[in-house]
Amino acid sequence: MSDSAFTVRPALQRDLASIVAIYNSTVASRMVTADTEPVAVESRQAWFDAHQPERRPLWVAEDGEGRMAGWLSFSDFYGRPAYGATAEVSIYLDATRRGQGLGRYLLQQAIAHAPQIGVNTLLGFIFGHNGPSLALFTSLGFERWGNLPRVAVLDGVERDLIILGRHLTKPAE
Repeated sequence: MSDSAFTVRPALQRDLASIVAIYNSTVASRMVTADTEPVAVESRQAWFDAHQPERRPLWVAEDGEGRMAGWLSFSDFYGRPAYGATAEVSIYLDATRRGQGLGRYLLQQAIAHAPQIGVNTLLGFIFGHNGPSLALFTSLGFERWGNLPRVAVLDGVERDLIILGRHLTKPAE
């Protein structure tokens, strides 16, 4: 997968430190993650190992010079068999790559790829104050399916978690 500026490929073990660095770069903003302190690379190994290309891929996006610009993951939703065709999608971008269309490109690729891995429903869990991410998902056909009011506390401020969803197949008759 590629567009004129970025190439997307499955993540490799050697990418984990850069994946974690991008993730950690979002912690201070209090816009993207509920972690309040940076995480250690070692603490993300089991999460990394759970992302298998044939079922729940983890992709990295690289610029034309081979530098990681961001990543996307498909993750299990709720961990029970009946939810196997539903996945949560997460996108994290390097601070220098935000606002350049990479998030849109990655989400479009996820939507297109999901049926190939048996996923017919995608979910996004986004803080209610994260306007750019809410706008991105909404612009690509995601709808607001849930609002968990004041479930996160970031620096003493209660924050909502919005659940956005999109069915990729038509419902059975």
